Amino acid sequence: MINLDRLVNVLGGYGARLVGAEGLRRRELRSVAMHDPTDDAPPLGDAFLAVGVDSAGEAVHLAEQARATVVLLRSATDPGEDVRAHLRERGLALLVVDPAVSWSQISGVVYGLVLEGRETEAGRGPSDLFTLADTVAAEVGGPVTIEDRASRVVAYSASQGDTDRVRRATVVDRAVPAQVRERLDADGVFAGLASSAEPRFVPGVPELGLGGRTAAPIRVGRELLGSLWVVCDAPLGAERSRALREGAHTVGLHMLRARVSSDLERQVESESVIDLLEGSADPAQAAGRLGLLATGLRVIAFQAWARTEPEAAILHLFEQVTTGFGWSRPGRSTLLGTTVYTVLPCGNDPSPAVEWVRSTVRGLPDQLGVVAGVGGAADPAGLPASRQEADECLTLHAQGVPGAADRREARVRPGAGPGTPGGAGPVVYDDAWHAVLLRRLRLVAEAGRLPTRNPVVDLARHDAEHGTDYARTLRAWLYVHGDLGRAAELLELHPNTVRYRLRRMGGVADLPLDDPEARVAMTIALAALVDDPPDLPAGHRSPHA
Repeated sequence: MINLDRLVNVLGGYGARLVGAEGLRRRELRSVAMHDPTDDAPPLGDAFLAVGVDSAGEAVHLAEQARATVVLLRSATDPGEDVRAHLRERGLALLVVDPAVSWSQISGVVYGLVLEGRETEAGRGPSDLFTLADTVAAEVGGPVTIEDRASRVVAYSASQGDTDRVRRATVVDRAVPAQVRERLDADGVFAGLASSAEPRFVPGVPELGLGGRTAAPIRVGRELLGSLWVVCDAPLGAERSRALREGAHTVGLHMLRARVSSDLERQVESESVIDLLEGSADPAQAAGRLGLLATGLRVIAFQAWARTEPEAAILHLFEQVTTGFGWSRPGRSTLLGTTVYTVLPCGNDPSPAVEWVRSTVRGLPDQLGVVAGVGGAADPAGLPASRQEADECLTLHAQGVPGAADRREARVRPGAGPGTPGGAGPVVYDDAWHAVLLRRLRLVAEAGRLPTRNPVVDLARHDAEHGTDYARTLRAWLYVHGDLGRAAELLELHPNTVRYRLRRMGGVADLPLDDPEARVAMTIALAALVDDPPDLPAGHRSPHA
């Protein structure tokens, strides 16, 4: 079941404006009624469609008779103050919709949201666009494809006829070949579809294996959703053009309802995932509602950015990880702030999670930058901890810490350097737990919860005041377990210089270098309080370098 706020948000994307009692946004909508001038009295419904009504005052009066919560009216202007006052007095809401959006499209959205909500939450898929493609193909007399704005195939007709090489490749790959798309773009085909409502004939390009086509734009109001293509050697006649144009209109309505249904599923899924990540009262039941396993779950955290439209980058990423209905996707996802979280069943081995992240990133535009972190394996009750680990791994990846693949490569090739943000693979907690631990220690230190009187603090203070390098020298010596030669090599100093520094450091601070517990404590304090030492070769690098 949905509330008025959800309906307002969906129709708001098509120019709808809410007028009236804002307090009604949380009111549930359970039924829909449509105005019929032949009826003596309007039917009852929570959402009332004032079809054929031009006056806001008349629409509100009819909605009162229908006992509605909200009335929908197509109008280019907002109602006057008298109507607004009446809405406040009667506790009604008015949704004024852009006239460019037809009543068939409005009713498709409203019925899809209000009446199909339960079915969508239960896992029902989108409308059968393949059947519709078959119907359009029969009416226009040629094989048909339904494509989105990125020339990806949404559906296609079963009839193939004497098709060309490009159609076969398009159907198999579910996308128009890049070379063909570039040619169509250069010829102004896509620009023409975006600016016109009429079908457009596209002559064949024999050198690319492309036969003739006629394309019709698929619109909802002013928004272009995609295009409807039919194979034909010559421009269509008037009757077939009309059939293609009407087919595009019907496809637009179906695509809109499919998107609304998908949005509903995302909302239900998102709320359940948030419940799990924040500590559900009954995590096993929440996981069961999402169809997730009882063990071997991992939280994956993503962030994305782009030089242009940075806000759109994270939404594009969320769209990518939630494409398709739940039963067709391995994970369950939500968007919290600027982070996308996915709960993925993959067991104790993180490799499936790493590969899934790579697959997701490959499906994004090249101009998007992505960083990701993978939390440890957990059962449903342990997902909040896995989320924290994923968040921390995400931060490490953004700071340039090598991802899982980079670390393994570095072990094989000693000269391999660290990865870059959004590089070869995500940072996985199983591989980076030590870096996570050191990061937590630094946060503790920054919050003032580490002892502030100890030898490391004394050395760091002396370095700041006198320009010495004692803290970094001690850290290098501890990292190589007291091997003077190796410490000198790391610091690019003579061993006698390191020996001299250690002796002088003993006069600045009490350094119990022979005490194993003190050495461990100083190593931790140095990791938390002091900047990184010089880069260490493979096998001796700082755990968080």
